[in-house]
Amino acid sequence: MTVTLRIATRDWDYLTPLLLRDVVSDRLELQITRVATLLASFSTTEEFDAAELSFSRHASAMTQGEANYVGLPCFIMRGFRHRCVITREASPLERLSQLKGKRIGVTGWRDSGNTWTRAALRREGVGVEDAFWIAGRLTAQHPIVDRLDGFGRPGLIETDPAERPMMEMLAKGDLDAVFTPFMPDGFFARGSGFRPLLRDFRGAECAYYDDVGYVPAHHLLGVKTAILREHPWIADELSSLVDESQRVWTAKRRKYAETSPFVLEELLFAGRSLAPDWNDSGLEQNARMIADFGVELHQQGILPKPVGVETLFPGLKA
Repeated sequence: MTVTLRIATRDWDYLTPLLLRDVVSDRLELQITRVATLLASFSTTEEFDAAELSFSRHASAMTQGEANYVGLPCFIMRGFRHRCVITREASPLERLSQLKGKRIGVTGWRDSGNTWTRAALRREGVGVEDAFWIAGRLTAQHPIVDRLDGFGRPGLIETDPAERPMMEMLAKGDLDAVFTPFMPDGFFARGSGFRPLLRDFRGAECAYYDDVGYVPAHHLLGVKTAILREHPWIADELSSLVDESQRVWTAKRRKYAETSPFVLEELLFAGRSLAPDWNDSGLEQNARMIADFGVELHQQGILPKPVGVETLFPGLKA
């Protein structure tokens, strides 16, 4: 019998083999809906059986006893975050340690990506209390919403009273740097006026990887508890399908590298710098990364105490 699973994810290119049915299962039929933003309330929606979820918000949900879904150690979004600290082209800042005492903008306080970026800063001696933080919208095209999520601290973590877009504040010098997972329009063009704070962010990320041994995870897949209770094998099957889709996509990109003039260089660099299993699913493969993230959430005041595998992935075995 084939079970149909309705799943919502962002439009990740490596899911193409699943969408085109180059990767299939004789037990699990995926109905993938591509979404622009993560679901606001997956645990209560009836539209989807599985979904891409924020790792940080998953951790909060698990500490609060959420029981409507199970998180899988299938990390559908990973990425280094040294590259996500941007500044003005003319800024004298070139090292993360130089952000001590500076004004930093963030697109969301407890977002997983920003948590990992602050972790990178903490490794360079800049903790949460060592800077002044503004949480807000990146550009005028982004909505004005609550980006502090209850974690504001007057005089330390605030919003701009006028809700000015952070890129405008950065351009005017009212911010020294901005953390953003997605670059604003125009950033990639010559003469944008902005640049990554780290001129050699790839070198910094490689050094980070050599030290910790992982690429940080930001999003994971969650499956409704009722589905897994009836079909517990879905957890492993879904993770295997995602992993296989990534492998098939990578192989095709290496063959059809002409999709971008310089992607071959990137593929070659990544293949020789990272372990072959750097993006594999599973508790054992991701044990250190999961543990480090649980510690960071506590160190940054997002969780009251450090959490580990038992809390974040209850009932799953390595």
